Amino acid sequence: MQPTIKDRAVPTRGFSLIELLIVVAIILVIAAIGVPSLLRARMAANESAAVAAIRNIRNSEATYIITYASAGFANTLAKLGPGAPNCDQNTACLVDELIGCKTEPCPKSGYGFSIKSDSAAEPFLDFTATASPLSFGNSGRNNYCVPDDGVLRQQRNPVASIGPQTRKDCSDPAQFTPVQ
Repeated sequence: MQPTIKDRAVPTRGFSLIELLIVVAIILVIAAIGVPSLLRARMAANESAAVAAIRNIRNSEATYIITYASAGFANTLAKLGPGAPNCDQNTACLVDELIGCKTEPCPKSGYGFSIKSDSAAEPFLDFTATASPLSFGNSGRNNYCVPDDGVLRQQRNPVASIGPQTRKDCSDPAQFTPVQ
């Protein structure tokens, strides 16, 4: 009698469950090694972006006081921000819409930005711009500030995000050290 198709041994193709589990385990090990490095790199990028943004705020304040001398420095980021249709003392068009938001802290690249002045009314004779991580330890680990003297500083031993700083606090060498 002739063997039928059912009687013939059919070669199996594909992967066994064990082989698939081994591949998945290898992928998980590679991911466990790579993800922390990726998070550290993202945090470093956020910190670099924060330093660049706070330097931009400092430069914008210098332009603002020259352009609007009777007002002094801008006491809010909204005054440095974009204006429609014209740029004026209340919206100077010196920073982008993320930094020059209406409600501080203005979020950008994992950091929140704010400005504080010790002056109560115009002309504002001082300012202190602050950059602090929105999620301390996740989006960044450093707090930055720059007062009207133009020296960018970072907090010596940051343990949490900070709010807007005064000129006195930012200039205190026990709390903040200049950024190189």
